[in-house]
Amino acid sequence: MYPIDLFDPRHYANVRKPVMQAESLPAWCYTSETFYAREVERIFKRTWTFVDRVDRIPEPGDYLVFDYVGISTIIVRGKDRKVRAFANTCRHRGSAVMAGEGNCKAMRCPYHSWTYGLDGSLIATPYMNLTENFDPGAYSLAPIRLEVWGGFVFINFDANAESLRSYLGDLVDNTEGYRFDDMVCARRLTYEIAANWKLFYENFAEQYHIPFIHKTSLYKQKRKINPPEKTDGNYVALYVEHPGSRMLLAGDTGFPPIKGLEGRIAKGTYYPNIHPSTVMGCCVDGMWFVRSDPLGPERTRLVVGTCFPRATLERRDFAKVAKRYYKRLDTTIPEDIKAAEDQQAGLRSPYYRPGRLSYLEQLVHSIDNWVLDRVLDRAA
Repeated sequence: MYPIDLFDPRHYANVRKPVMQAESLPAWCYTSETFYAREVERIFKRTWTFVDRVDRIPEPGDYLVFDYVGISTIIVRGKDRKVRAFANTCRHRGSAVMAGEGNCKAMRCPYHSWTYGLDGSLIATPYMNLTENFDPGAYSLAPIRLEVWGGFVFINFDANAESLRSYLGDLVDNTEGYRFDDMVCARRLTYEIAANWKLFYENFAEQYHIPFIHKTSLYKQKRKINPPEKTDGNYVALYVEHPGSRMLLAGDTGFPPIKGLEGRIAKGTYYPNIHPSTVMGCCVDGMWFVRSDPLGPERTRLVVGTCFPRATLERRDFAKVAKRYYKRLDTTIPEDIKAAEDQQAGLRSPYYRPGRLSYLEQLVHSIDNWVLDRVLDRAA
């Protein structure tokens, strides 16, 4: 049974304690429709959400439809090559205008053929000539805020939210050496899992599970575990020092390092978790991302992308060598999925009680408190 008021700060007093005194979140934070609905309204509809790489829509007219927390958004590249976002709802009677992805010269509603330019303006309205005082200029597609950082497209449903640059804080400077703008996403995979979005997101912020969940994969690789990074922005991060690339499994060889990579990021991997639900593995030879889209309190859609510098994709041996990189994710992502689904199953038990955190789970504590800061009305 859940408490009558899930958002009474007293329920979270132990989560709010210093990390080495704290407990994990109560079960209802991962199972309750009420708690999930509050997350949607106060987190997912108000913060910057990663959509995809801008190289997915490289040419004018290229578009994709992004469905997220009940809102359908069209991401389209205009004739001026600028990328824009619009609500996927016709200004006539509300039909979805576009579906899937592709290329178009204009965006036409399938219901009554109202047609919009790539800049969202209404350019054709059949049989509206007798409608009195009708001004097509007043019926453009509703714009949604969109900003691009390093080739990563983000949207925000809150017109009054801070800029993406401000939201990311020092993550921009901390990842500058990877030259994300010069990367291309070579492969995307999508999974749907039976687990709350936070479980998968938290998993990537801790190293406690690696000897057990990844015993025969990642745990074979040598690494130096460092304390969590100090960050100034809406993200947390880990840095792991090691030889070679963490985009590969032990024993596999891959591509040369990113050109110009220097300093400590040339000697290890930087793992930022960008709130609310995107994780990245920034490696010496490329990067991968996992976007966790909430589909409900106990279901999540994962989108996994693998990115390389453009020069790497132009190599004659790219297809052959890239298979080794895909093998790494195809091995470890299912391991993490099973862990999240097992955890979700256990959280449904009436006997579950919040547990204590280890020093390897400090960023789980940070994530959980970031969520509480947004869903609670007052500080605990």
